[in-house]
Amino acid sequence: MPVKVVLVGCGNMGYAMLAGWLASGRLAPQDVLVVEPTDVLRERAATLGVDAVADAGAIAEDVQPRLVIFAVKPQVILDIVPHYARFGGTATYLSVAAGTPIAAFERALGNSAAVIRCMPNTPAAIGKGMMVVVANTHVGEETSAFVRDLLAASGEVATIDDEALMDAVTAVSGSGPAYVFHFIECLTAAAQKAGLPADTAKLLAMQTVHGAASLAAESSDEPGELRRQVTSPNGTTAAALSVLMGENRLENLVSEAVEAARVRSVELGK
Repeated sequence: MPVKVVLVGCGNMGYAMLAGWLASGRLAPQDVLVVEPTDVLRERAATLGVDAVADAGAIAEDVQPRLVIFAVKPQVILDIVPHYARFGGTATYLSVAAGTPIAAFERALGNSAAVIRCMPNTPAAIGKGMMVVVANTHVGEETSAFVRDLLAASGEVATIDDEALMDAVTAVSGSGPAYVFHFIECLTAAAQKAGLPADTAKLLAMQTVHGAASLAAESSDEPGELRRQVTSPNGTTAAALSVLMGENRLENLVSEAVEAARVRSVELGK
């Protein structure tokens, strides 16, 4: 059976990735087989035209995928992985489960298994994600390129060589959306304290963050230069930045937050 990808788990992240592959033309429905035990999620996947089964035992014997992707919760992934060891001769395994090291997959699948670990973040659900990948030595360059192209349907893709850096990745881009969401909350609250109606405060805060991030992404100027362009001497922006940047307040606070997340990621990976 000419299946290129077996997608194990089709919850929010798995479904978003699947929809992105199909919409971008990177894969056709017949290229993908979904394994999802939850009836409603399996039926949702089937509406995209792919075949979907309830468990690994329902996969036909002649299926030989190029890639097996695990998009399940970290708490259950190591119980699920051994059921797919039969594909190890031809397939590469890709995990998007947070905190599960490559060594854990090698123990479950054999030391010769080709394994890629990916840390996505939640904006991947709308094609605006940040995916960071690291692979073991059994993954070939052609397969790595195939995986990067698939993941690019969900946003930007970066590659690292040292798996230990995944803790820093988790702290920056994995947890990072929550930092931005909280900044939007804080800016909204500050706008309301300044007298703006709640709905207007929320709109101003959200669109300002969205617009500024989009401008930074599209501009050839560094963020620091964009900040300087907006800051007139002795103006309103300068007054605000004297609070945020005085004694490196915001820089230090963000650094402390990222370090706390990195340390916790290390602890969870033990």
